[in-house]
Amino acid sequence: MGSPPPARPRLVDVAQAAGVSTATASLVLRGRPGPSGAARESVHAAAARLGYRPDRNASLLAARRTHLLGVLFDVSSPFHAELVTALDEAAGEHGLDLVLSTVTGRRDEAGAADLLLDFRCEGLVILGPTLKRSALVDLGGRCPTVVVGRSGTGPVTGVLASDRVGLELAVDHLARLGHRQIAYVDGPPGSIATARRRGYRQAMRHHGLDGEIDIVAGGVTESAGASTAHAVLGRPRRQRPTALIAYNDRCAIGARDVIMRHGIEIPEGLSIIGYDDSPPARLGTVDLTSISQDPVGLARATVATLARSFDGEAVAQGSSRHTDVVISPRLVIRGSTGPVSA
Repeated sequence: MGSPPPARPRLVDVAQAAGVSTATASLVLRGRPGPSGAARESVHAAAARLGYRPDRNASLLAARRTHLLGVLFDVSSPFHAELVTALDEAAGEHGLDLVLSTVTGRRDEAGAADLLLDFRCEGLVILGPTLKRSALVDLGGRCPTVVVGRSGTGPVTGVLASDRVGLELAVDHLARLGHRQIAYVDGPPGSIATARRRGYRQAMRHHGLDGEIDIVAGGVTESAGASTAHAVLGRPRRQRPTALIAYNDRCAIGARDVIMRHGIEIPEGLSIIGYDDSPPARLGTVDLTSISQDPVGLARATVATLARSFDGEAVAQGSSRHTDVVISPRLVIRGSTGPVSA
């Protein structure tokens, strides 16, 4: 009885013989960018010495596309809901489908992203993430990833509307109406709130209103906006702002409710601007002036960015470079803003 045939050399055997990682050996043998010239020579020499031949069945399985985009979003956000709808339409134009995941009481953002990867999504879209940069870099190294609403980092691309331009539009509008005491209702900790806060300060300084800069604690929910309104209305009358710019529409609507319950007319007694131009802001009973981030434009740019990465046009995974896609927001003027009252 003859001895069994020698085992077929595996990729891990080539990597060990060349003194490199399996990932590096795979990149070299597939002709992908990244490894150094010395690493390439070592891998090719080891492959020839061992008689390594790629397993075509394994290669075909690895190359099989799922055509799925994973989207991580906040289920309580009307703006995110609108973005998901726009993303689905844009994905369909590229022959892609969406898999949705959200943060819950038992699943944080990292867990929700892992769930999407378990479904073998080809790319990840994260709406308004609060993840730390290191966590985003890790995700970008595992799968092509785009964050919407904030700047990217490492291999992760950001697709966003310019917060600097958005706050500039809001402050310019109120300044033209004669307002000087313009307060900004802040958002939660994170890069998005930081960018909007910075945009507000720059716009106020541009109008010579450095001494009127007034940043009030806020948040992302209606209850946060309501708390802000109570705090503002608790000030002496002369120290109250004549206009508020809120971090988002939900916060603005919560503040609006409390202000109106105190018998203050909007905009005669106080003007309010939101951010996102979400569906509730457009209701006739709300009629909220707001900054539109162009969800359709954001969605199209996001899907196009990922589609290019699938075609090999994006920066190689693991690179420390990224290029953000920044679009211009627009101000949608409605009935919640008016001239400053005498």
